[in-house]
Amino acid sequence: MTLWREQEVEIHKRPGFMPGERVRATRHVKNDGTYPGREIGENLVRTGDEGYVRDIGTFLQQFYIYAVEWIGRGTVVGMRAREMVSLDRSCTPSDGEMNAAADKRAAT
Repeated sequence: MTLWREQEVEIHKRPGFMPGERVRATRHVKNDGTYPGREIGENLVRTGDEGYVRDIGTFLQQFYIYAVEWIGRGTVVGMRAREMVSLDRSCTPSDGEMNAAADKRAAT
């Protein structure tokens, strides 16, 4: 039996978001039991919610976890980069990486 694992170790790169950066959620995030005072399965963040990155941590020495303060909800929730986009920059980190790859291919 093979277990699926993410191959990329995010922390070998720079964080995709910085403290103070304004972001928008791209997915619903529900309480998996790790958020105190809320029921398991309760929505903590909804798609389209806006907030600010307060801090950056890591999980399993592999992934960045961004502490985001969601203004309309009055909560701070740990988020992965794939669950949000920046409202302060014109492109997301994945767009920038794609553009860099395209430039590299064009130069060869």
